[in-house]
Amino acid sequence: MKKNKIEDQNLHKVNKGFDINAFVLLFFVIVISMILTYILPAGEYERLEKDGRTVVVPGSFELVEQSPVGFFHIFTSIHGGMTNGAGIIFFVLIVGGAFGILKATGALDALVVNITKKVANKELLLIPVVMLFFAIAGTLMGLAEETIVYIAIITPLAIALGLDAMVGYAIVSLGATIGFMSAVLNPFNVGVAQSIAELPTFSGMGLRIILFAVLYIAGVLYVYRYAKKIKANPELRYLGNYREGTQVELDANTKLTTRHKWVLITFLFNFVVLIIGVVKFGWYITEIAALFLLFGVLIGIVGKLGPNKIADSFIDGTKDVISGALIIGFAQAILIVFQDGKLIDSILYFASTLLSEFSPMLTAIGMFFLQLVLNFLVPSGSGQAALTMPIMAPLADLVGVTRQTAVLAFQLGDGVSNSIFPTSGVLLAGLAVAGIPFTKWIKWILPFIVIQITICVVFLIIAQVIQYGPF
Repeated sequence: MKKNKIEDQNLHKVNKGFDINAFVLLFFVIVISMILTYILPAGEYERLEKDGRTVVVPGSFELVEQSPVGFFHIFTSIHGGMTNGAGIIFFVLIVGGAFGILKATGALDALVVNITKKVANKELLLIPVVMLFFAIAGTLMGLAEETIVYIAIITPLAIALGLDAMVGYAIVSLGATIGFMSAVLNPFNVGVAQSIAELPTFSGMGLRIILFAVLYIAGVLYVYRYAKKIKANPELRYLGNYREGTQVELDANTKLTTRHKWVLITFLFNFVVLIIGVVKFGWYITEIAALFLLFGVLIGIVGKLGPNKIADSFIDGTKDVISGALIIGFAQAILIVFQDGKLIDSILYFASTLLSEFSPMLTAIGMFFLQLVLNFLVPSGSGQAALTMPIMAPLADLVGVTRQTAVLAFQLGDGVSNSIFPTSGVLLAGLAVAGIPFTKWIKWILPFIVIQITICVVFLIIAQVIQYGPF
């Protein structure tokens, strides 16, 4: 697949005016957390084991002597956070490595090119068909950073077909975001969050499948409506980094070979086994990580990569997710400071006291908006899960919201914010490749964000009404 030179020329322009590293933000949060241990009252709840999970005993909160943490604890907490989050960190790295092997076979690139070729002369088919591919990739494998390469292919193609840069970018980015936030089998957000909340991994899949369908239809209709508008009024087109009359030559050598097809079949069979494992045998993240590793090796063998290439591709795959994996450790460090300062239960007590004035339904919606805002600080889905779910899960128990609904609130808040917050490096890099100013994108996407939020609120209400579970 030919990589458009515009990508290389523009990535260095990303986010010059808003260059705040997520690790810097989290370090400041750790420092603030340390200061709060000297200010806020310490307290503790009683806890007990119930049906294999740890739950807070309502009404058992007691204030205890303050336990402020020292300056050096800021640094020891980071190592402790990495240690505490090791299970989830290595799960993310192993799954990322397995996807790295899949990418190295070239099967995904060949599939994208093949789909694009088939709809290349049917411009309005480009939207639903290609968006569906990226939505499925997002919901199954958490496609994110990888979209940048595809934006460099689909955007000029859309312009060549009489559409514009907004359409090309949205087909890829919005499609992947819709899949990521619906997270039917996304190991990087729902997989991590459910693990922390002590829920069966990938449980509640039925509602998420319906959510996927609703978000996909809404996204397609939104982009399609805009595409029809600019087809009727070409003067409204925005070309970004490209010029009128842009021509795109898809690499003729990138064919979907029989070997590619077998790689993709093997990849999909992995998810069949995954569903059977989690539903019938109650697999947890250890077994799921092992499954991805096994199928990663099998995919490499089917793709004829060779032992060394398989190992190198696995390492390359871990590089793609290393930032998110390390953020999990930093998020856990914040929790260690709160735990050692005996503030977590105080936060739970005051939050539950405040939220007791509201119905569980409104509380669930409030959790969604809180997660949406927190994504500004922690743009990594797995990192945000590691930061918030240890508090949100027991809080859900205290205020009458199911833990599964709390996880749903997390994934929806995280997903919506990925399209609008400038702390998302993927968003800004993709916009740079397409040549779309951040402010122009916000103006274009804002009505759809309102639509997404409305859908999210409706699904959270449904989740609370049906007591979305198992618990």
